Amino acid sequence: MSYKPLVALVGRPNVGKSTLFNRIVGRRLAVVSEVPGTTRDRLYADAEWGGTLFTLIDTGGIEFEGGHHTEPLSEDSERFLPLIRQQASIAIQDADVIVQVVDGQAGITAADKEVADILRQSKKPIIIAANKLESTKLWDQVYEFYELALGEVFPISALHGSGSGDLLDAIVNAIPQWTEEAEAEDESIKIALLGRPNVGKSTLLNKLIGEERAIVSPIAGTTRDAINTKLKWHGQDFTIIDTAGIRRRGKIDPGVEKYSVLRAIKALKRADVGLLLVDAAEGITSQDIHIAGIMGEETAATIVLVNKWDAVEKDTYTINQYEDQLRHELNFMDYVPILFISAETGQRVHKILPEVLEVNEARYTRIPTGPLNKLMREATIKHPPPSKSGVRVKFFYATQASVAPPTFIFFVNKPEWVNFGYQRFLENQIREQYPFRGSAIRLVFRARSEDRFGK
Repeated sequence: MSYKPLVALVGRPNVGKSTLFNRIVGRRLAVVSEVPGTTRDRLYADAEWGGTLFTLIDTGGIEFEGGHHTEPLSEDSERFLPLIRQQASIAIQDADVIVQVVDGQAGITAADKEVADILRQSKKPIIIAANKLESTKLWDQVYEFYELALGEVFPISALHGSGSGDLLDAIVNAIPQWTEEAEAEDESIKIALLGRPNVGKSTLLNKLIGEERAIVSPIAGTTRDAINTKLKWHGQDFTIIDTAGIRRRGKIDPGVEKYSVLRAIKALKRADVGLLLVDAAEGITSQDIHIAGIMGEETAATIVLVNKWDAVEKDTYTINQYEDQLRHELNFMDYVPILFISAETGQRVHKILPEVLEVNEARYTRIPTGPLNKLMREATIKHPPPSKSGVRVKFFYATQASVAPPTFIFFVNKPEWVNFGYQRFLENQIREQYPFRGSAIRLVFRARSEDRFGK
């Protein structure tokens, strides 16, 4: 069976792998920073060159005991080095072609040689990209990299794009050709894992897929890039997106953390279902409520997962009391299901995917026009619409315009008079008959005259 080939970018820290990744895929997906050790998890994206499709993998920099650093790493990054090596090793195992990225200006280093030794054992096609050669006058000095004895060396500037065409030509020539028609549209259900740092998102991902594809660490802020992982369960395909923890605005570090937060929000925009993880031991926080608010504004359905439930001292009433408090704090999302889980022990994790299927299906529920208008008439009789100066809002007609999320258009004489309270009333009336479990619904009010409807 044919498959889309994988191309891995590997190398020591701060040689420009993430910049090259962004250059090839044509959009800013990887966190780019001058701080060595920024890229910690593997990052995947599809790319195309000359009609050939492939998947590009950006990896964390490979480091070794003794530290052949061109620049000092922060204490925080030092703690991740063994994990970065592990992630890069997995990417090398997965790849069909490996591109070792080196710093063309710095010249060959002992760390480059050690990376080359690892790559040589892979028996995979290997290409060397000598990066940071913004001036073509420096291109002659790349010949020393042939000492690595891996293959052809290509001088490039990932920042400016010079030399990247020749590099891509070499990659395409080295990879197994994608001979089938373009990959069919991805119909998997996309799940975004969201929450504050250190609530257990990566641990949950690993538990769900049964393979350690994301770095798991007690250090808050470990996952900086959104990681896409495919999963098949009972014949259904899922794509799980593990994202960086979203911190309070005042706690976001400049640069790297900023891009991570943006990426988490973008991941939610791509998702069908968002899983909001809450730390059971810490309880619901203002930041959890803030994240929930973001999720409620997007198109994805929402499930709240109270994680680390095994660490909470409980009695018969604890779970009910906790849920009551949670629903009180999240009163603007009273439609979301809540599961109490432990990603560490696996407690109730088996209930997550069935719940995902249910809330995703609810996003596609349609209310026929007849029943919807009957519901609208009964609602306006039960609670008459707002009025001003003796003039009342009149509801003429309603229709469901779209799904995912369910969107309803109400034609009224004075749409600007339909206040938030009455909108919530209408939403509650709809949900009494059509719960749309886990899914936000949109109500749109448009101006129409009585004459338009023959009244």
